[in-house]
Amino acid sequence: MPGYKSIDRIRTVTASTFDRLVLKGEGPIVVEFMSYGCAHCGVIEPDLQQVAEIVESTEKIFRVNIALDRELADLYEVQGTPTLIMFLNGAIVGRDEGQVQMYRTSWLW
Repeated sequence: MPGYKSIDRIRTVTASTFDRLVLKGEGPIVVEFMSYGCAHCGVIEPDLQQVAEIVESTEKIFRVNIALDRELADLYEVQGTPTLIMFLNGAIVGRDEGQVQMYRTSWLW
């Protein structure tokens, strides 16, 4: 994210890498559907980076830029950003949308 000066621990996935990295990935995986123009995405970015650092050995956190990968956003019915979807061994097991809910997301941290 622009303005974030630490190491970026959240890898961007695209339509060409999503299947291999997320759907065929093992264990818990969180995907943030975001946009660089989204103010709320910028607000939660430092928190997501911190969580990614803490859980990097047991969980993965990826991002999808919906401006570039509209196909994935449509496939997962993303209506707004940020939207977090949690996968476990390829199956969706949780979802949270919008800025207010992000701070109450217990399944992520």
